[in-house]
Amino acid sequence: QVQLVESGGGLVQAGGSLRLSCAASGLTFSSVMGWFRQAPGKEREFVAAISRWSGGSAGYADSVKGRFTISRDNAKNTVYLQMNTLKPEDTAVYYCAADRRGRGMGGSTWWVYSGEYDSWGQGTQVTVSA
Repeated sequence: QVQLVESGGGLVQAGGSLRLSCAASGLTFSSVMGWFRQAPGKEREFVAAISRWSGGSAGYADSVKGRFTISRDNAKNTVYLQMNTLKPEDTAVYYCAADRRGRGMGGSTWWVYSGEYDSWGQGTQVTVSA
């Protein structure tokens, strides 16, 4: 059974930093991993994704480019999201997601669509105060 467990959320002031972690179990960790977020009253949106290999390709939403960094440690089956220079508009529940079909990130930007992922964590709340 696939399980993704996020941690690291919390309350931080604008300009601060947080590091989210997503521990994966029950799946072959040769999956593209993504982070999405959902603010109250809004649809879930793409934040970042990383390819199957540590140090491989990564993609970001324009709204977080230059501030957030996604990384993974395949030895620990864990994906991270380092969030710097946080803004109040970053407030949301952050979800980790996995695509178990073993696809790469090249050729198209399928990895920005939440419907392309088949495993999800329960989410972790991030609140940024002004």
